[in-house]
Order: sequence, then C-alpha cells, then structure tokens
Amino acid sequence: MRSRYSAFVMSDIDYLQRSHHSSQRPSGKEARDIKKWTQSVNWIKLEILQTNDGLEKDVTGTVEFKAYFMENGRVEVIHEHSRFCKENGHWVYLDALA
Repeated sequence: MRSRYSAFVMSDIDYLQRSHHSSQRPSGKEARDIKKWTQSVNWIKLEILQTNDGLEKDVTGTVEFKAYFMENGRVEVIHEHSRFCKENGHWVYLDALA
C-alpha cells in the first residue's frame, strides 16, 4: 500500500499499472485520466488504519487506509479497505471491499 501511495504522489502510472491485478487493471484511457488527476492534487499523507494478513507466507491481505490530499483548496480524503493478493509472486492491488 505504501508503495502504491508513493506512486500516486509521484504520478508513476507505470508502477500503478504493474501493481494492479491483471484482471482489474485500468485501461489505457483510465490510466491517463488517473495520471492527470494525480498531478492535479497535492498529496498530504497516508494513514494506515488496519491490516489483516498480507505477510510473506500469505497469498491475500487487506489494508484499511486514509490518503489525504488537497484539491481545489480543500483537504480531501480517500478512505478505503483494499484487498491485495499475490500474482506471479508479487503483491498487487485487487479491489476495494464494500
């Protein structure tokens, strides 16, 4: 999660694509839209609230987080409970839990 947050801060869309599960990876247009948005905001901080599993021997895990950013002069927050899994031996983002 921390590496993906850093990629959002740096607008590193290539890393975000590689660290997204292949079955859920954003399309080229979506990736370009994400890059444009990440460059339009000022990232403030990442707060990890809770993790479950996701250790070396696990194949799945979850992370609840808040990512704070400034947009249009206002502090905004993304609050998500994300699922991660191993794909080809690497941790990747799968989706957000409802």
